[in-house]
Amino acid sequence: MGGLGFAYSGNISDNMGMFEPVHGSAPDIAGRNIANPTAMIMSTSMMLDWLGFGKFSKIIEDSLFNAIRSGVRTPDMGGNATTSYFTESILKNM
Repeated sequence: MGGLGFAYSGNISDNMGMFEPVHGSAPDIAGRNIANPTAMIMSTSMMLDWLGFGKFSKIIEDSLFNAIRSGVRTPDMGGNATTSYFTESILKNM
């Protein structure tokens, strides 16, 4: 499945949900602009779907995967994209 940068989650009950990436704060790479934001972005997508905004969830998911398919990858994926550039690429795909 990949590293922790890909692990997103949702803790869901009958009427509440909390969505978050599984990983911690990664103090070893803090401030270096090399973190993989996939888990955070997909947690947000999952939350939107759960809230009934599936259309917007799908836009985010498709945009993220299109950025990766186009070769934009953070160092943990074998690329050299910064966190900022990776995120900007996703936004451009929207």
